[in-house]
Amino acid sequence: MHSSQFSKIWHKILKEYKLHMDSKLAPTLTDAQLTVLELLQERGAMKPSDLAPHLATSPAAVTMLLDRMEKHQLIMRERDAADRRIVWVSITDTGQRETERGLKIRADFFAEALDPISAHNQQLLLYLMGKMAVTPAPAAEGSAG
Repeated sequence: MHSSQFSKIWHKILKEYKLHMDSKLAPTLTDAQLTVLELLQERGAMKPSDLAPHLATSPAAVTMLLDRMEKHQLIMRERDAADRRIVWVSITDTGQRETERGLKIRADFFAEALDPISAHNQQLLLYLMGKMAVTPAPAAEGSAG
């Protein structure tokens, strides 16, 4: 099994990605904030609870993240007119501009990372990573396989 080698390479890529994104997005944006902005740009207004699964964090952390984003005028929160318990989060014009900037920073990172790899091998890499991203169904107990 090559899982140990894969793990080392995977962590190195993640570390390089995080360092790149943190330094290039600062001081107005973080990678988690970019994820929120990207979702809002794609889907329109969302409830904070709908954002949580995309961030792999607690609802309290999402609230703190949204507080910071609202303070920097990246998003706005509004109560639902019919049900005041519901809060809708939407992207602002500033948020739209920062999303475009952030997506370009991300695209530049991956373009540079993929540059030494031939177009054919890039396709193969995408195919293999796609296979990894599909969570296999757990094997049924006692089934032959």
